[in-house]
Amino acid sequence: MNFIKLFVTFIAFAFVFSTISYSKSNTKIKEKVSEFIYGDEAHIPSCHASTLVELDNGDILAAWFGGKDEGDKSVEIWMARRSADKWSKPVAMTHYPDQPTWNPVLFRDSSNKIWLFFKVGPNPREWTGAYRTSTDNGKSWSDVVLLPGGLLGPIKNKPIQLQNGDIVCGTSVEAWHVWTGWMDVSSDGGKTWKIGGPITVPDQPWGVIQPTVWEYAPGKLRALLRSRNIGYIVESHSDDGGMTWSPGKIRKDLPHPGSGIDAVRMQDGTIALVYNHTKHGRSPLNIAFSKDNGETFGMPYILEDIRGEFSYPAIIQAKDGTLHITYTWKRKKIKYVVIDP
Repeated sequence: MNFIKLFVTFIAFAFVFSTISYSKSNTKIKEKVSEFIYGDEAHIPSCHASTLVELDNGDILAAWFGGKDEGDKSVEIWMARRSADKWSKPVAMTHYPDQPTWNPVLFRDSSNKIWLFFKVGPNPREWTGAYRTSTDNGKSWSDVVLLPGGLLGPIKNKPIQLQNGDIVCGTSVEAWHVWTGWMDVSSDGGKTWKIGGPITVPDQPWGVIQPTVWEYAPGKLRALLRSRNIGYIVESHSDDGGMTWSPGKIRKDLPHPGSGIDAVRMQDGTIALVYNHTKHGRSPLNIAFSKDNGETFGMPYILEDIRGEFSYPAIIQAKDGTLHITYTWKRKKIKYVVIDP
C-alpha cells in the first residue's frame, strides 16, 4: 500500500514538474518593437521570404517577394526603409512580368556596398541567381546582374564576411530527389567566386538547403541548415573558410518542420537562432540562444504561437546590440520585431 502511495505521489510530482517545465519553455519573449512593415494599402496579396540589413546611419532596409501567390508571374521583389521609426512605402525592385522572383537577400559588405541578391525563374530547380548593388545606402541601385550558371548566391540567409575579408554565402541546390548545401565564396569583393562544399547528410538524399553560417575563429565556420524528411535542424563545420565541410549532423535538440531558419553570432559570441520549434507546421515561431557556439541552445522563447504560418525568419544584430527580426506573417504581411537581448 505504501508503495502505491509513493508511486502515485511520484506521478503527481512528475506531472506538476513537467507542467512547470512546459510553461517555462513556452515563454513569450519581450519585444521593444512589434509591427508590420506595410498595411493593406500596399496591395500585395501574398508575401514571403523577407530579409533585412542595417545601414551605416542606423536605418533598416527590408526586402521580400510578393504578388498574387508564391511562384506566380506577378511576384516581384519589394523593398522598404525604416527611418525615424517609420516604414516607407514598399517599392518594386524587379520587373519580370513573365517570370516569378524569389528569396531576396540583403547584405552590407566591409566597403559599405549594399547587395540585394535574389532569384528569378519558374521554380527553384530552374531559377537563376541575380543581384543589384547600391553605394549610397540604398538611395539608388545598379542594373540587375545575372550570376553565371551554377552560381546562385545566398539562397535565403545573409552572407558573412570573414576576418580575412572573404565573403561567404550559404547557398543550396534543390535537384530531383537530392537537396544539397553549398557555399559561394569570394575573395575579391564579389568579382569572382569559388564553390565550397558540398554539405550532405549521410543516408539522407533529400538532404539540406538554406545554410545560415557564422565564423567563430579565423577560418572556422559553423552552419545550421534546413532539412527535408529528417525532422531536425542539421549542422556542419568548416576549418578552411567554407571550402570543405563535415558531414551533416542531425541535431535532435532542434526539431524542425522543413522551413526556413536563420541565426546570427552576436557581439558577445552568443548565437541567436530563429526557427519553428516543432516537427509539424509553421507555428510556433521561436528564438533560442546558445552561449557555447551552438553546441547547446537554451529554452525556445515564443515569437508567434497562434494558428497560422509564421516562417522564413531573418535576423541581424544592430550596432546598438539590439536584435532585429523579420518573418512571414500568415503569408499576408511581413512582421518586424526588435528585441533587446
